[in-house]
Amino acid sequence: MISAMVMLILSATISGQERPIVKLDKLLSNIDTITAEINQLIVESDGGILEESQIIMHIKRPEGFYWETVTPFPELLVTNGKRLWNYQPDLEQVVIEDWNPDQSALAAQLLYGKTENLEEDYYIVAIDAEQSQTFELKPKSPDNLYELITISFINSSLELIYIENSSGERTAWQFTSSDINPPLGEDLFEFIPPDGIEIIYNSID
Repeated sequence: MISAMVMLILSATISGQERPIVKLDKLLSNIDTITAEINQLIVESDGGILEESQIIMHIKRPEGFYWETVTPFPELLVTNGKRLWNYQPDLEQVVIEDWNPDQSALAAQLLYGKTENLEEDYYIVAIDAEQSQTFELKPKSPDNLYELITISFINSSLELIYIENSSGERTAWQFTSSDINPPLGEDLFEFIPPDGIEIIYNSID
């Protein structure tokens, strides 16, 4: 998966027509809701595969986020923009805490469409191929957690997010069966703990 992404980048041509951040913002701003199945691959710095997992994702801007790991280890992260539920069925527990989207991972902020200050922290390059657009984000500061973030679209649909952090670990999210702007109910982003599980409250006002 990662090698295929690298080939896509190498075979593409750099576009100089429009500022990259403007192009990226246009693509992301078209998304009000999204639902997708995701193949996640995490690779260690030495090249060993740390994890392969199947994800179901739902997003409803500005605050709804649902991220369910189906295999190999079931887990659910869901927020309504105020509280975050982390449900781990194998441990029979749910952790409930306050949610601050500004402290979420960069990839999640991008999916929320938060690109306002992106150019302050990253050099952004747009790469165009025949039916795809890829954006490379490289940090301006050597102290940044990330070395490289790549976001790819095919025919304006989100296809891939690739992240390489400063330790050399790489994560690739391949989006499959994605649906842009489907109707999503507010109740999808609320979680009612099942009976009999442990409930842990963390930093609740």
